[in-house]
Amino acid sequence: MSCLANTRIVIVDTDYAWLKNLKTALSKLGYLVVGEASDGPAALKLVRSRDPDILIIQENLPGFSGLEVARIMHEDKIGPVIIMSDYLQQDLLEKAKESGVASILVKPFEDHHLLPAVELALGNHQEIIKLEKEIKKLKDTLETRKAIEKAKGILMKSLGLNEEEAFRRIQKQSMNKRISMRAVAEAVILANNM
Repeated sequence: MSCLANTRIVIVDTDYAWLKNLKTALSKLGYLVVGEASDGPAALKLVRSRDPDILIIQENLPGFSGLEVARIMHEDKIGPVIIMSDYLQQDLLEKAKESGVASILVKPFEDHHLLPAVELALGNHQEIIKLEKEIKKLKDTLETRKAIEKAKGILMKSLGLNEEEAFRRIQKQSMNKRISMRAVAEAVILANNM
């Protein structure tokens, strides 16, 4: 599961000493830090230009907060975000959930807390992407079936065919024209609506 050497990380914190220590700790674990910033706008700019696998960002930042950056990254499906905070309160936890944050690390944390936080965030993000692709594929399959069923109904009514004959006609057109059955079905539906 772990691909440490290939994992690209952007880190963001207003405390330069903490940022330097975090970079050292991540490098020792085998991660590649591809960018550092100290405010929200610079963090977003880095994320968009460096295309990291994960972002580790302080909660309170100038410009806009780490949670706002996390929300944008979640909505744009850029990658997982780990928030660093000086404290953990219920309010932060709720806002982190709403923003799509993968994990929260409370400062100061030990270096050995980084590995599980990063690996779980990456693993969960990859699982979400996989599930979203499966959902899209299922939706496409359902839309294809709906179109074919509708086209079969049109052919059955207009040409007096039974269901099997209508299906074979769509299938034959698909093979003859070397296009998908959905494209044939959509053409039948479009022609019927004219």
